[in-house]
Amino acid sequence: MTSQTIVNSEQGSVVGSIVDVPGLQVGHFTLSERLTGCSVVLAPGGAVGAVDVRGAAPGTRETDLLDPANLVDKVHAVVLSGGSAFGLDAATGVVRWLDEQGIGFETGYGRVPIVPAAVLFDLPVVRPGDDPQARPDAQAGYQACQAASTAPPASGNVGAGAGACVGKLFGLDRCMKGGIGNASVRVGPWVVGALVACNAVGDVIDPATGQVLAGARTADGHHLLDTQRALLQGERGNRPLPGTNTTIGVVATNATLTKAQAKRLAMSAHDGLARSIRPAHTTLDGDTLFALATGTEAGPVDLMLLTVMAAEATALATVDAITKAQGITIDTGFVPAVMNIGAHLSPTENDVNF
Repeated sequence: MTSQTIVNSEQGSVVGSIVDVPGLQVGHFTLSERLTGCSVVLAPGGAVGAVDVRGAAPGTRETDLLDPANLVDKVHAVVLSGGSAFGLDAATGVVRWLDEQGIGFETGYGRVPIVPAAVLFDLPVVRPGDDPQARPDAQAGYQACQAASTAPPASGNVGAGAGACVGKLFGLDRCMKGGIGNASVRVGPWVVGALVACNAVGDVIDPATGQVLAGARTADGHHLLDTQRALLQGERGNRPLPGTNTTIGVVATNATLTKAQAKRLAMSAHDGLARSIRPAHTTLDGDTLFALATGTEAGPVDLMLLTVMAAEATALATVDAITKAQGITIDTGFVPAVMNIGAHLSPTENDVNF
């Protein structure tokens, strides 16, 4: 099976990550006690922020202030975390770290860091010997900040993607490993990058070919099922609870945008999810994408071009999350990754536990 080659549309080279956008840093923290974690996108100088929530069961923090009608226009970090609602606590640690650096919204009585966050549900992903009560907390968020840099961030089983899985509509025993992924697209002076943690109920698709890369497997576990086709043919599975699946992410640009324009960027980024996840934005998902504009490029904005770039970067980052994931063994059995497909989806030397 061949997978899509992720290339920069301008230079013909492998794309980078969201830190290709000047003014941003990324840090991951992965728990040792259980396969879960958090990821932070830091904007120490502030970035115009927005959000678009398409899933029906989101878990978020500080999203109302991102509405273009509301006062605060810049954020200082965005947190993506596993651990379901418990993982929102990671944002508290990020606020503490930013406060120690003197970064935040000036109130006259101190600087208040603005840190939106979104979480995904990875609570069932427990390896033999793991502590099922271990979840990302404030200290995890703090340590993700300490690890943050402008170096290309890792993809796959790290940070918010550590416990992510995809293709769960027919049960966790037939799913595959998800993860967190990176991509960026450059056109002229503009850069748009994306960081996506994919934990979708649907399958992940190669947007160039329509081929299923990872998702629900057949009952024998040896083949990809194609969830959408199975649903349209009348198959029904053990439908998971709403909110137990979600793809969350950040799309960012160096352009100078208003909050309303950043909102359009976040909205268009969801087109990238729709191209790379099938089905996407379901009643069982909490799909949430943030947008950041660092404003290091002050030239006139071509918003249509930026929205096209946002959709492309998001789709590529979603594919990167899946292709960099590694198979894991949890209490319910082996969860294969894309790299295991050549071995008929059975455990191989790629079954790496962290």
